[in-house]
Amino acid sequence: MSDKIVNLNKVRKARQRDEAKRLAEENRARFGRSKAERDIVGKEQRRADGKLDGAERVPTRLDENHDDLDSGNVS
Repeated sequence: MSDKIVNLNKVRKARQRDEAKRLAEENRARFGRSKAERDIVGKEQRRADGKLDGAERVPTRLDENHDDLDSGNVS
């Protein structure tokens, strides 16, 4: 028997360290932007929202004398 003796505590702790490193890397990718980069993206988003709001079509009210339904087709 030349199997290596393994300390289970070391294996468990190594697994936890690897998981923590993976989570840290994921968080750096998700949240790792500088304040200047966040400000630029925020300004671009606000500008795009303003442009979209400015292009919104507001429906006009129909005159009371003009119906939008043809009275001959109403069941």
